Amino acid sequence: MTVRTVIADDHAPTRSDIREILDGDPRFEVCGEAEDAPGAVRAALRERPRLCLLDVRMPGSGVAAAWEISARLPQTTVVMLTISESDSDLFPALRAGAAAYLLKDTDRDRLPLALLDVVEHGTAALPRRLLTRVFADYRDRDPRRRDVRLLDSELRLTSREWQVLDRLRDERSTAQIAHELSLTPGTVRSHVMSLVHKLGVGGRRELVELFADGDAGHA
Repeated sequence: MTVRTVIADDHAPTRSDIREILDGDPRFEVCGEAEDAPGAVRAALRERPRLCLLDVRMPGSGVAAAWEISARLPQTTVVMLTISESDSDLFPALRAGAAAYLLKDTDRDRLPLALLDVVEHGTAALPRRLLTRVFADYRDRDPRRRDVRLLDSELRLTSREWQVLDRLRDERSTAQIAHELSLTPGTVRSHVMSLVHKLGVGGRRELVELFADGDAGHA
């Protein structure tokens, strides 16, 4: 089954480029285009696509379009595709129901794969430099409130997993984490394996690198 897709962006050449990429992949079918937020909502309601690609800063606000499409078409996956790396765009878009936030400089060959991961597997796709900001934001919350859904996807981290992540960030060994949390080393390894799976990274080292990157500008 092809992924029927609506593309909304006020820049016509960008829409054309995205359409060319998706038209070249038989797993996608572009069923509608729009140049502003109202048009995106109309196209989505008309076509009922599986995927909507929205520019954050198009006329009428991509965030507003994401809110309405997510509310009225819960089976449609909303992905922001933008040049903006600003927190003032990132966090409102995620709160509005966007399942992923991708940048327009995403490699052309990688884009269809990233979109399929979001649509088919619920992967919370963000560039690493943005993902670390999201983790920093959640990490700063009261630990009792950290059992939350990240990025409006099925990515759920438990309080214990946050505790393990915090210690991985500080480069604790498995034995040290087990001692500090009163767990067995095997249980710690199980939590690490769960985190690797949920966060879509290659292993423990990438988890550590992710948090090391995220702390670069974090007071």
